[in-house]
Amino acid sequence: IFLVASLVSNLGVLAFFKYYNFFIENVNEILQSFQISIQPLPLLSILLPIGLSFHTFQAMSYVIEVYRGHQKAERHLGIYSLYVMFYPQLVAGPIERPQNMLHQFREEKKFNFSEAVAGIQQILWGLFKKVVVADQLAIYVNSIYNNWELNSGFTLLFATYAFAFQIYCDFSGYSDIALGTARVMGFRLMNNFNLPYFAKSVTEFWRRWHISLSSWLKDYLYVSLGGNRNGKWQTYRNLFITMLLGGLWHGASWNFVIWGFLNAFYLSVEKFIGSLKTWGEVPGNKYIGAFITFNLISFTWIFFRASSFHQAFGIINNIVEPSHFWNLRIQDTGIFAGMVLALFILLGFELSVIQNKKNADAYVMKSWGKSLVWIVSFFMLIVLFGVSDGDQFIYFQF
Repeated sequence: IFLVASLVSNLGVLAFFKYYNFFIENVNEILQSFQISIQPLPLLSILLPIGLSFHTFQAMSYVIEVYRGHQKAERHLGIYSLYVMFYPQLVAGPIERPQNMLHQFREEKKFNFSEAVAGIQQILWGLFKKVVVADQLAIYVNSIYNNWELNSGFTLLFATYAFAFQIYCDFSGYSDIALGTARVMGFRLMNNFNLPYFAKSVTEFWRRWHISLSSWLKDYLYVSLGGNRNGKWQTYRNLFITMLLGGLWHGASWNFVIWGFLNAFYLSVEKFIGSLKTWGEVPGNKYIGAFITFNLISFTWIFFRASSFHQAFGIINNIVEPSHFWNLRIQDTGIFAGMVLALFILLGFELSVIQNKKNADAYVMKSWGKSLVWIVSFFMLIVLFGVSDGDQFIYFQF
């Protein structure tokens, strides 16, 4: 009874604040399409509470884990409240499990200089990804997507690839800042990204991208629906339900539903053909799976970035239209040079450092001198090349 009451109250609050107007708009459109003469249902001017989607899922995680017997109930209201509203990851995650956090809030914390330095380095790396890479790319992506009718297919395709890196650096940059901030204070949050664009299948991509949400959906929704235990058709059904709701979680828009549908379709196809390791694995060419996966995921980002159905399908139509395709539009060569430099540093660092170390230790240097050089170098890169008036973090809107 308490489990059901908790889930209904949490989902009820989320549904009201996030989906009420979306639901009413669709009801009004249906009534209008059937020419039913009735006063349109009123919309509400609702302010979305900060971090609602994230701390709602985190609160639900606690209740479910206690119900399943995986976590002892927390009797201290202050510690429970701190778990739900821990400020580094409050606005955009990662969505933590009680097993990882509650015991940390009861431990005595002492200042650890090495951990503080590593945390500062991770904060700077996250800030670099946001203001140097993501916000540089956003200038170009926004200019192209906001005027998509005037741009060629190749320009729109290039902007779509740019957005793929923008959203990765924007969201993983926030996660790095959150993890680094917590680390300075002596807390360890779960890693939320693990080089997702190096994944060799969509299945692997979702094990590397927004790990806290994808594992939440898997453990609490997909598995609860039956997972892959009841035959292949039930498995496909569960995949589509999970990913469609995951898409809707991102926002009250049919674009996000289509985005979830496409990912569910990819996952189902991989299940069907048994390609859980790589897409199109070819002997001697280990990169082809990652190349195919990156392009499949980039196609879904069109619906994620577009503001409407009309815009999304218009962009796709322009991309596949053969006439005037080979015309790349670069209005500001300075922005283009900044994008290339930022992406070069990003890929170089992730390939040479993060890929060769465990994520938790990627920011730990062998000497204070190397740490100081690292901090000063990235601080100067942020000052010199960072966009000071960039957009807010993309996932703040969710």
